[in-house]
Amino acid sequence: MVTRDAVLDALRAVKDPEAQQDIVSLGLIRDLTIAESQVTFTLAFTNQSPGSKATLHSMASRVVGRVPGVSKVQVKMGSGQPARPAQAAPHSHGQGPAHGPTKADDFIPEVKQTIAVSSGKGGVGKSTVTVNLAVALRQAGSAVGIIDSDVYGPDIPLMLGTRGRPGMFDNRIIPVEAHGMKMMSIGLLVNDKEPLVWRGPMIHSFIQQMLKDVNWGALDYLVFDMPPGTGDAQLSLSQVIPLSGVVMVTTPQEVALLDVRKAIAMFQKLNVPILGVVENMSYFIAPDTGKRYSIFGEGGGRKLADEYGVPLLAQVPLDPATRQAGDEGTPITLRAPDSAQARTFRELAVAVQQRLDELAALRPLPKIG
Repeated sequence: MVTRDAVLDALRAVKDPEAQQDIVSLGLIRDLTIAESQVTFTLAFTNQSPGSKATLHSMASRVVGRVPGVSKVQVKMGSGQPARPAQAAPHSHGQGPAHGPTKADDFIPEVKQTIAVSSGKGGVGKSTVTVNLAVALRQAGSAVGIIDSDVYGPDIPLMLGTRGRPGMFDNRIIPVEAHGMKMMSIGLLVNDKEPLVWRGPMIHSFIQQMLKDVNWGALDYLVFDMPPGTGDAQLSLSQVIPLSGVVMVTTPQEVALLDVRKAIAMFQKLNVPILGVVENMSYFIAPDTGKRYSIFGEGGGRKLADEYGVPLLAQVPLDPATRQAGDEGTPITLRAPDSAQARTFRELAVAVQQRLDELAALRPLPKIG
């Protein structure tokens, strides 16, 4: 039999990342009811950021679902009085941007959702995930744009097979078209062998230009391929627009998880919602025997997702055809739409869309009057 104490004990393991206290002690749990094996309760949020709300909602559902005897968990969203006046988000003390006067509408008024694809380190296939996620969203009927924000290694033009330079009209840049998507990259404007030595102010200016000086038009999704690490590009982008969310890309091994954790912590401080984790190079299927090999270990993506209470959005297999397709400018989701890799990227696109819908439900309703 499921008891109230067992549920509350489980929920005490969930800490508000901003207040650094568990959600039971903060008084966020309201209307807890237990009907046989089904548990229902309300998270009465106070002044938590959208990113924290999403994290707490996911973690609360997950930990209660693991209580012995629980078959179903329903977590409702509500609001309550702040537990303490000092319970402010980290960015209010200068650690990150306050999404106040600067809105996405100022730069990209016709773009509905902005998605960053990020990782803590290079070499995990972040750009491959970016282009195939974008293609899958486009195949689902959405209008999609891509900004190659990786100013140190702008690979998106190569992976999309674009060589032309963007045009100009009415003093605004016209993005290059690639496979039905709009795309901009510094790689379109410099020589392939020209080194890019950028300082913080230059990166901030570049990010702003890619938004306000480019005629993106009406888009359902604008996807950003971020540089690895936790540097100026991530900070600048989060300061310029309120991102809808970020997809974190990792490989299964621990050395990758170590760096991704740092990147997640940075985005949490910037109040950017974590959409979930993509475990790339998850496994390899030998073409001659069909045997599955975990070349980079296994379980790392699931471990990371569980640690932060976010979904494991996809486990993408390691396959030479995916690499070759990117090198030749036609992403695998286009080149081999019936392949296992293409199906995985389409499932990723669906998971990202569902996650964005969940986060939208967590945002406060506008006040009227």
